[in-house]
Amino acid sequence: MHTKTFQKNKEDFICDNCGHKNTGNGYTNHCSQCLYSKHVDVNPGDRGEECKGLMKPTEVFNRNSKTYLKHQCLKCGFIRNNRISETDSFDEIVKISNQDK
Repeated sequence: MHTKTFQKNKEDFICDNCGHKNTGNGYTNHCSQCLYSKHVDVNPGDRGEECKGLMKPTEVFNRNSKTYLKHQCLKCGFIRNNRISETDSFDEIVKISNQDK
């Protein structure tokens, strides 16, 4: 059976890094305050990853007129890119952007 590479899941969650309560919209994959994520997916939305490590936002970059965060898992080293959201903390985005330089 073929599974989709993206599965939309509307889930609220409490950030394991900073404790902020986040309201999911089906595309939410990182905390809107500290921008940390969690390594829970093999394919986006499937919740099939066993690692469950925290993913630190390490870089901000633009591609095709969209802004992305690069996350790296602190447990296994896996890297995934994720689009920023309009609810993400602008101050945190700027902090990460300045670390890149």
